[in-house]
Amino acid sequence: MVNRQVLTLDEFTIREMRAFPKATGELAGLLRDIGLASKRVNVEVNKAGLVDILGDTGDVNVQGEMVKKLDDFANSQFTGVLRHGISCAGIASEELDDMVIFDNEISRNSKYICMFDPLDGSSNIDVNVSIGTIFSVYRRVTEPGGPVTINDFLQPGMRQVAAGYIIYGSSTILVYATKRGVNGFTLDQSIGEYCLSHPGIKCPQSGKIYSVNHGNFFQYSAPVKKYIDICQKKNKSNGGPYTQRYIGSMVSDVHRNLIKGGIFMYPGTTDKPKGKLRLLYECNPLAYMVEVAGGKATDGTQRILEKQPSELHERTPLFIGSLNMMAELEECLGVKI
Repeated sequence: MVNRQVLTLDEFTIREMRAFPKATGELAGLLRDIGLASKRVNVEVNKAGLVDILGDTGDVNVQGEMVKKLDDFANSQFTGVLRHGISCAGIASEELDDMVIFDNEISRNSKYICMFDPLDGSSNIDVNVSIGTIFSVYRRVTEPGGPVTINDFLQPGMRQVAAGYIIYGSSTILVYATKRGVNGFTLDQSIGEYCLSHPGIKCPQSGKIYSVNHGNFFQYSAPVKKYIDICQKKNKSNGGPYTQRYIGSMVSDVHRNLIKGGIFMYPGTTDKPKGKLRLLYECNPLAYMVEVAGGKATDGTQRILEKQPSELHERTPLFIGSLNMMAELEECLGVKI
């Protein structure tokens, strides 16, 4: 029996659209397309151990990383579904060197572009650890009617109209944010629909979890090391010590902290002072979601959503999480962002 009090993703987006009489439904259609592509990826993730889809393709992506077979499959699914939809004028992907323009009559008249990391945490594919997809949606700055340009993609994160992620784990969850709030949907495998399971997500102002790669500790700056020491040395009288949790799949780490409270850090290192994470495909969408939910995201010197990107594959340090924990970090960094 299907509980008709539980809204599906389609029903929820249609209900939200009704609050805006002038809405065209394009954004709802785009989210529906993303949901469809994620269901296809989910099927392959669930049977990856039974078919020849694990491991590397032998190719190297623009980041200089080996492309996993599931990475390539996920990228193809999201690109294909958005190309054949009616709500997207073009895409950019972490796996592709350049943007992809959907140059047909319907797409040229679409208002939105989409950027995504098709399979975040792909280094964990072969060991059955949770992985995910991260996406963001922008309203194009060029006039509809013609093809999109690079300027449509190089927008600061504050201009996102929607952002979200899908986690392929013990259950498959799609979480997305608009300026109206953050909501999560769990895939009901029996009916093949995402159903509203986490309405109105709010990031707790404080938490007990810090997420960081301790293997890079001696490459971090002195202020970052100081904050990590504080996380480890807090005593019961001041709310500590914090618990360290680091999955190596950022979408999973951020999702946990978004629900339970916590801070995720991927600082620059002496080897990579500009950081490793991609601004457009990973940091902007997650920063948008966490800020809508009441948290904060910075690169250690400025708000992530205010950064003006200069290239599609720009990298940045990232600190993201609960407000009070971010305030503790800023004290160590000597900044107020």
